[in-house]
Amino acid sequence: MNRKSTATSGSIRVSRREVLKGLFAAMGLAAVGESGRLFAAPDGWRAPGAPNLVFGVLADTHLRTNRAGTAPGKMWPVNHLRSALERFRDEGVDAIVHLGDFAHRGQVAEMQFHADVWRKVFASGTEPVKLFVTGNHDVIGATYGNFVKKIYPDSDEFARHVLSTDMAGNWERIWGEKYEGVWHREVKGFHFFGRNYDAPHGELVDAVKSYAAQISPKDAKPFFIVQHRIPTREQRNPLKGFHNAVAFFGHWHASNADWRTVKFNCFPMIECGACRPDGGNSLGDGGLGKCPMLGLKNHARSREGMIVKVYGDCLVIERHEFVSGGKIGADWVMPFGQYAPHPLSGPEMKKAIGEPQFPAGARLKATVCMAPVIDPGGRDALVATVDSDAETYDNGDEPVRDAATKEECAMRIFIPRADGNPVCRAYAFDVVVVGDAGGEKLFKTVLANGCNLAPGKEPDGGVTSLVVRLSELPEGENLTFAVRPVTSLKTTGAPITAKLSFDKLKRRSRS
Repeated sequence: MNRKSTATSGSIRVSRREVLKGLFAAMGLAAVGESGRLFAAPDGWRAPGAPNLVFGVLADTHLRTNRAGTAPGKMWPVNHLRSALERFRDEGVDAIVHLGDFAHRGQVAEMQFHADVWRKVFASGTEPVKLFVTGNHDVIGATYGNFVKKIYPDSDEFARHVLSTDMAGNWERIWGEKYEGVWHREVKGFHFFGRNYDAPHGELVDAVKSYAAQISPKDAKPFFIVQHRIPTREQRNPLKGFHNAVAFFGHWHASNADWRTVKFNCFPMIECGACRPDGGNSLGDGGLGKCPMLGLKNHARSREGMIVKVYGDCLVIERHEFVSGGKIGADWVMPFGQYAPHPLSGPEMKKAIGEPQFPAGARLKATVCMAPVIDPGGRDALVATVDSDAETYDNGDEPVRDAATKEECAMRIFIPRADGNPVCRAYAFDVVVVGDAGGEKLFKTVLANGCNLAPGKEPDGGVTSLVVRLSELPEGENLTFAVRPVTSLKTTGAPITAKLSFDKLKRRSRS
């Protein structure tokens, strides 16, 4: 197979296009574009043949000592790190990238916890190549607050237990490798360049350029840049000609359920979700709906990382969750070559993500409940139900509380999992409520429950609930509810709807 791109001015020769189309068709991909650019692979697909390189990627593991500094903190266990390393081991990775922030408070012991787990997981068998860089917590975390100072009030003891006092010495003792501000490694013929947090940005550029002849962009074969934070303009601009560069970074703890964690500026830059013990991966709003998204604060926790597989003509990024297990969603597949636009640029990603869909027969359901005014989500008090096929109303004997109290009557809408398109997961749901009086519509956007976990692992069977106060509902005797699934790149699927005559109960809740 020809691995070199013959593209000029963004075009691709027909022969290469056909080769790529044949490759992706053989992979069992759902759709093959005319230009052979990015594709989202359905769960369970396998590329033909063995990959040339496999490496794991972790970021922001943030292990922390207890208040005595003697063991991992009770709320900061090592088991999530162990799960990730065991998954990498079982996959037979050639190398493991760690993008920094090992040590939450920059303590020697916190880095040692990582090495202890590493040696237990890889006690028997070949140890993967370590491609590690430090982050801000490793270098300056001991100065964040007084946590470490309270453990070691004596300045000499404090210095002895802090990594940055002698980063080079501590690193070599813990990991058995030399600590370098910027390093270069070659794994199975693929080049990696890493920058530790305390090294000047420009040194990474110099290192890459010093290998220019070996990583020539004339070859489609990628090389990799790893550092804690996203490459800066100072780093990107001098490397514009290296379109075969792929960078990995961490730091911001954004879940890879959000496709916006793929950035493109001169070359693709992939943010890796955190594998923190507390599952602290944020899910961004980013103006997906007409109003701020609900459900962001109470989303499911996830401990994330990646497995990257490099084949002859493409790179595949698998997004993994290491507690409940499984992949967060479809793999990201990037064919090699010179493209205009690049396969991982925003517009091309949007073409690739597809449209989430509800399965046939999916129905909305709802209950009316008493909910706090400030923080909707109080206990259910069933007085009415509605679904998309039939309307029922049963007030029963449940009293409707005075709206002047701390709680008022509200509706909890239950949205089924939008798994009708296995290649494309819903990230959120747009909800619109319309009244027949012709007044203002009500718009809500809510995060899809468990979108940052593997399909089938979501809490509550993947059902998403949204609480809407009755006082917010539009005027009218009859209300129509419409819900459509949305991706993190704003592509949308077909809505499902439900109708309810609800004005009587709404008036009563306001009395």
